[in-house]
Parts: sequence; C-alpha cells; structure tokens
Amino acid sequence: MIFEIIIIGVGLLLFKLYPLIFTPPKKLKKPPQNTPAMIPEYKSGSTVWVDKMTSKKPIAFAKEGPGSAESKTGGWKPTTIPTVFERAVKLHGDKPALRAEYPVPPANGKKAPPSKAREEWKTWTYQTYHSEVRAAAKGLIALGVEPLDAVNIFGFNSPQWFMAEMAAIFCGGVAAGIYPSDTPEQVQYKSHHSGASVAVCEDMGKADRFKQKINELPKLKAIILWAEKPEAKEIERKEGGSVKLMTWDELCDIGRAEDNEELDKRIAELYPEQVCCLIYTSGTTGNPKAVMISHDNILFESYSVLMQCDMIGIEASEERIISYLPLSHVAGMMVDIICPMFLSAYEDLPGWQCVYFARPYDLKIATIVDRFKAVRPTMFLGVPRVWEKIAEKLQAIGKKTKGLVKSISTAAKSLSLEHAENCNLGGSGAAPAGYGLMKKLVLDKIKEKLGLDKMKFGFTGAAPIRKETLSYFGSLGIQVNEVYGMSECTGAITWSLDNTHVWGSCGYALPGCELKIFNPEDGKECPRAKDIFHPTEEEQGEICYRGRNIMLGYMSNPALGEAHVKEIMEKNAKAIDVDGWLHSGDKGCTSVDGMVKITGRYKELIIGAGGENVAPVPIESNVKLLCPAISNIMMFGDKKKFNIALVTLKLEGATGEKPGTDKLTGPAAEVKEGITTIDQAMNDKTIIDMITNAIKDTNKNGDCCPSNAAKIQRFSILPRDFSVETGELTPTLKLKRSVVSL
Repeated sequence: MIFEIIIIGVGLLLFKLYPLIFTPPKKLKKPPQNTPAMIPEYKSGSTVWVDKMTSKKPIAFAKEGPGSAESKTGGWKPTTIPTVFERAVKLHGDKPALRAEYPVPPANGKKAPPSKAREEWKTWTYQTYHSEVRAAAKGLIALGVEPLDAVNIFGFNSPQWFMAEMAAIFCGGVAAGIYPSDTPEQVQYKSHHSGASVAVCEDMGKADRFKQKINELPKLKAIILWAEKPEAKEIERKEGGSVKLMTWDELCDIGRAEDNEELDKRIAELYPEQVCCLIYTSGTTGNPKAVMISHDNILFESYSVLMQCDMIGIEASEERIISYLPLSHVAGMMVDIICPMFLSAYEDLPGWQCVYFARPYDLKIATIVDRFKAVRPTMFLGVPRVWEKIAEKLQAIGKKTKGLVKSISTAAKSLSLEHAENCNLGGSGAAPAGYGLMKKLVLDKIKEKLGLDKMKFGFTGAAPIRKETLSYFGSLGIQVNEVYGMSECTGAITWSLDNTHVWGSCGYALPGCELKIFNPEDGKECPRAKDIFHPTEEEQGEICYRGRNIMLGYMSNPALGEAHVKEIMEKNAKAIDVDGWLHSGDKGCTSVDGMVKITGRYKELIIGAGGENVAPVPIESNVKLLCPAISNIMMFGDKKKFNIALVTLKLEGATGEKPGTDKLTGPAAEVKEGITTIDQAMNDKTIIDMITNAIKDTNKNGDCCPSNAAKIQRFSILPRDFSVETGELTPTLKLKRSVVSL
C-alpha cells in the first residue's frame, strides 16, 4: 500500500514538473499574404493626392479583406470618428476610458513620489469622456471655430489633449498638434499654416509661445489652458483687437450652455474622406509638411491593426496602455487616442481599453518603470531609445548581482534567449529543457518587478532598433515586435507578432495594404531577397506602398503665397505617384515570405568622393554595440575622401529631449577611475582607444561595412550629447544629419 502511494505521489510530482521542465514548442505563423482580391483598386486617372482641405480624394477599395467596403467581405465600412466614439459609449459607457494622477506629484530631483493605486486616479468613463468632448466642441463653435478650421493642441499628454483633439473633429474642424519642444517660431509657422482659430495649451509657458507671435497669427481667436489659470483674460494685438484667454473648464461651461443643434448638424455633415487631422512631419530640413489624414485613413488603419492583434480585447476585461509619447506624432495619436476608442467600439470583441497617463517627467528622470508598476500595461509601444534605456538600467542592476543569484539568473536568461531565437520565423519554436521552470522562478519575477508581467503585446517603431536590444529582452522572456510606417500612411504599414517575426525585420505588410520594392532607376519591381540580411543590390530598392491608410496629401495654404503652394504640389507629386504608390524614401528588401528589411534611407546615404553609396545606420549601430559608453554617433562624408564620425558619450540628464550635464554616467563612467566628466574623457587615451577599437572592429565587419568606402577613418568626441532641444534629434529622436555642415 505504501509503495503504491509513493508511486502515485511520484507520478503526480512528475505530472506537475513535466511542463516546467519540458515546454511544448511555440507555434509560429507565416506572414499573411494578400490575394489579388485584397489589393486596393486604383482606377487610371483617379485623384491620388490633394493639397487642399476642401478637395476630395476617393477611397481605393479592395474587393475583399480589410480594405473592402463591407463587413461581409471582411472589410471596414467607411464611417466617421464621432460615429465610432458613440458605439464605444453604447457598448462600454460605464467603463474607464482615461485615468490620470491629479494633481501630478512633483519630482524631488531624480526621485518621484510613488503612484497611487489605479482605482484612485481621476477617471473618465467612456460616457463622461464623450460628454466632455461634446461640451468642448460646442464651446469651440461658440468661440468661432468654423468647419475645417484647425485647433492647435500644445502640451504634454493629458485627458484634455485627447478631448481637445476629439472636440476639434466633432465640430468639423481639424486637430493640429504641436510638439512639446517646438520653439515660438515653429509654433507660429504651424499655427498660421494650419489656419488655427483656437489653441489649446497645457499652461502659460506653452501659451507664451503663441503670445510672442500673436501679431503674426491674425486668425487666432482664443487660447485655452487646461493645467492652470491664465494670467489675464486676453492678449492684446499691436494693431488692435485681442485673443481670449480662458481655462478648459470655462470652455466646457460655455459649451454646456449651448444647445445641441449646431453640433449635431456638423457631425451629420462629416464624411469618411474628410480631413480631420494634420500631422506635421519632424522636418529635418526647412519647414515641416502638414500630412492631411482623413476619418477613413484613421479608422481603416485601426481596423487593420486590430485584426492582427488577436490577443487584445478577447476577454471581457480592461486592456491598459500608458500614454507618454508625443500625441502630435502619428504613433502617439493612433496608439493612445484612436485605437483604445476603436477597440472599445468594436462589437465583435468583449474587451475595452483604458489609457493611463504618465507623469511629464517620467522620461526625463527615468521613472517610466514606476508607471509600469502602477499601471501593469497590457500593451506598450516604446521607441527604441526607451527600450534601450530600460535595458541599460536592468543591465546595471545585473552587474551588481553576485553569487548563486547571478548564476541562476544567467542560466535563466540563456534558456530564454535560446527559446526566443527559436521563435523567429524559420525557427522551431522549441524551448530548451528547464525553460518552463526558469520562467516561473526567475523570468516572470523580473517581468513583475518591471511592471510588464501583464503585457500581451510589446512593440517598437519610429526609428531603427538594434537586434541586440531585441535579443536582450528576448533573454528576459519579453518579445518586442518591430513595426514600420510613417505619418503619410497614418502610422504602421508593416506589423510583427510574437509568433510572426524576425529580429532585424520590421515585419510584413498589413493585409489590405500593398507593399512593393521598386528599383528607383528604372521603376521595376525588385526580386524578393533570398537572405534579407545579405541582400544583393538588385534585390534592394525603394519601399513603396498603397492602400486606404495613405494620406490625402500634404496641405498647402494659399495665404503663404504661390511659391509655397507650388512647392507643396511638387512634394505631393514626388511622394505619391500617378498609380497611388507612396514613395517612402527608405531603401529595403522583402523576403520570400514577405518580411520587410530596411537597409538604409536614400536621403541618408553617404555618397563618397568615388560615387560609392554608404548606408550609415548599420555602421553606427555596430560601433554603439561594441562601445556601450557611446550615446550617439553620426557619420558624415558626403563627397569627401573619407568618412568621419561625431561621437557623444552617455551623460547624466541626457534624455534625448535635453542634452544633459557634463557628468559621465553608466558605461561611460565605468571606463576609467577618475574620469568623471566629458571634458576629461575627450582627452583621455583609454576612452579614445576604446572608441578607436570599436570603429576598427566595425570597419572589419563585412556585414555592416561592405567596402573600404564605408569605413570610418576619423572621429571626434563632442562636448555634449545630441538632443531635440539643441537641434540634432527630431521629436521622435531620429538623427538630423542635415545639421552637420562642413
């Protein structure tokens, strides 16, 4: 009897331990492929772009699939944003839509007070969110906002930013966000160019940038503040007249006193092809272009992405995201403002989504992880710089770990990395023996401490991410999926999933969208690459795409003169050809399975003195990989005999938005004892030799440096880091190579 009990006990123990020791392989899925009927139809001679808000560009529908016009053919039936918002209210009116900490606790140097429990944050349900949007929309109408007038929105992410965008759209206007880092000159250009009659600002600091240029903004009627009371009731103009100043609550009170007739009339007059949003491109040279986005652009893009994310919204529970990226950027607008509302309005899914707002200083003082812990996001979009900063922080903690804990942690990461590598397309999906046990004992605990233990989908975009960053997170059991797109296609054009990805590829074309690689010399389609990491020159070309998410066009404003209108029309014709193809300017290739790899950007290619084309990004990335002390590196050598690199080191307070101090931090501070500032580092032989060796080793690496013309021959360490504030980075933290002139 005792023997039988022992046998049963051992059997039960093995039964419980087996899945921890032997994990079944992950099922990988090949990328979806468009059938001919899923490709949008472009009729010869049809309008493929417009440059005026009043002009119409017809929707190019497919016969079936996401791009078709009816749900019965698997498509998205064209409608408007207010209609979809009303569906969200009908389905989930009592559910939380927006949550923010009010008031935001101030930071104490590099430390921030702990977050309250999620339930204690100020909450707007979908019903109260919708009601406040309607009140604000009626307030805007009362202030004189006419159909197709722009409403500028300027400040850090907040519920009022969302509601200002929605209110502008509801009243028939156009939402035109402004980057938080924009100067008074940039603010004036965007406000005047967009034809804004009202500006909604965070505080007087932001409003002051309008005030400085108030005499150059003749159409502006009012400035609304959401985070503080204005210092006066109006701003006087030199030539007479004034611009009203009021709070957000006062705007809504004005709207609540108005009847619904005019607002309802304007909502009813909206149509799917109508422009509702302007996205200003980062503008690496000259004035930024205003990308006109329509209701259908936005809603089709949302539908197409949601159809790929089959892990989101499938249960009758709350999905959570953290809003922290600039909402004036297409990624912030789509992921934070639009997609949560769209998911909550989608009748075939029982879930809903709530947006939680980060604190304004979270990226500056590296407390974004504190918000992860408080919110436990189920989805998270991080630009590469954010993922890299998180990795650096974790790696710094890992260096301090010793003894048995270090050994167990290293073993767990090794098993997880092996599994993650097997989960790339072409792999087996297999997990090594013991992975399940290490996942439960170690990896899940790491994710819990990070606040990412509930994350169903993590992704990155807006700039290239190093493969090494992806593999590091893979070693923690966190899959970061690459997506790719631009403002001109309303966000993403390619997508990746946990079971459909290749590290180093930005994914596959969204179903219903057509993507091809064209040779820029003869316009012919390039053959698919046998190996996207070692493509031939014939397999590479310009990445082009078309579909219902392609912009209406760049907007011109006749008030800026004939030369401006002509310039914008030329840029439209260059961006979208007569067959409807949007030309991205990116160089790349596509695998046999349809996975896209970006190999460079045509504008960024360095043309050497001998005419050789050099793609700088892979070279720069490899140098940074070999020398972790480097923060940024920028190659230049156009029409020069050799390439030179400008190098910055990691400095305290350098966030991308700001250049930081002169004090070294992280790996840069650990190179040599006693070298603590950038001034010392610039002349230190150890640091110079370290960078020199990284460059030499990169020059020998044929994968990223294919020829002598591509090699870096000289470099210089700069006295500060690159930043948005000092002009070397765009608001999405891409390098502005045009700032270098010799």
